[in-house]
Order: sequence, then C-alpha cells, then structure tokens
Amino acid sequence: MGKYNEEETLKRLQDPATQSKAFEEIVNHYSQPLYWQIRRLVIDHDDADDVLQNTFIKAWTNISAFRGESKLSTWLYKIAYNESLTFLNHKKEQMSLDEEGSMVTETLESDTYIDGDETQLMLEKAIQQLPDKQRAVFNMKYFQEMKYEDISKITGTSVGALKASFHIAVKKIEEYFNSHD
Repeated sequence: MGKYNEEETLKRLQDPATQSKAFEEIVNHYSQPLYWQIRRLVIDHDDADDVLQNTFIKAWTNISAFRGESKLSTWLYKIAYNESLTFLNHKKEQMSLDEEGSMVTETLESDTYIDGDETQLMLEKAIQQLPDKQRAVFNMKYFQEMKYEDISKITGTSVGALKASFHIAVKKIEEYFNSHD
C-alpha cells in the first residue's frame, strides 16, 4: 500500500465498488491520531477504544453527508470531539464527582503511557481539573499543535473564544502546579 492520498481516497469513497476499501484506508490513516485526541479526554484506554469505534461508525454511516467543505481530518476530529463529550457526559451522569475524580487519578497513576515522570503526571492531573470543552481545546492546541482555525471548525467556537479558553486553561494549570509545590 502506497502513501495515503486523501484526494484519491475521497474519490474512491464516492464509488460503491471501492467505498469499503477507501474507508478502510481512512481508518488505518486516522486511527492513531484520533485515538490520542480521544484518550486525552476520556483517559481510560478501553473507553478511548470504544469512543474511537463509535467515531468511525458515525463517520461511516454519515460518509455520504461529507461534502469536502472542510478537510476530512477536521470532519473526523469533530466527530471524535463530539463523541468524546457525549461519552463524558454519559459517564458523569452515572457517578458522583468524588468517584469520577478518584477514578481519573487512579487511571492516570497506573497508566503506562505516563512513564512515572512526576511532572508529566502532575500536568495530566492538572489538565483533568479543567472543564471538558476547555480540556479538549487545551489538548488540541498544546499536544496536537493544531491551529486555532482548525480547532474552531472542530468545536464550532470562534477563534477569539478559543484563544481566551486556552489562556484560562494555562492559568488554571499554573495555579494547580503552584498549589501543589
């Protein structure tokens, strides 16, 4: 299989004979970056896998609605973002804040992708204190180095509001670090 070519893949997606194979290429190309966007929001690996699967199911069932007005990646990130928030809201309805807080802390502390580095663990804990949408914006800007314009398309929020949200998130994280010295 050659290098992924979005334009070619999108053309093949329009043809019923090649649609399934083209979508498989999209899944292969975007699984890892989408997984990490989702994982940074929902924390738990199994939950992230479930949300990723839901993201691709939703993308597949709505692929005919994709008109190419935005990049495919932006469209997929938007679905993943919305699926993550839906998942988090559903999870919050099922548990108290104390249960949720201690579960997130336990998951972070036992997580293998955090290599036991105290500063990284503290950063992850600080990020978890942020409201879901603010946390999503911080993750997209800080970890994925997305442009505000792209984040705006994904979240449906103005660039100005995103910049303010990111600035507030950074301040809250700094305050968290200062209070845990």
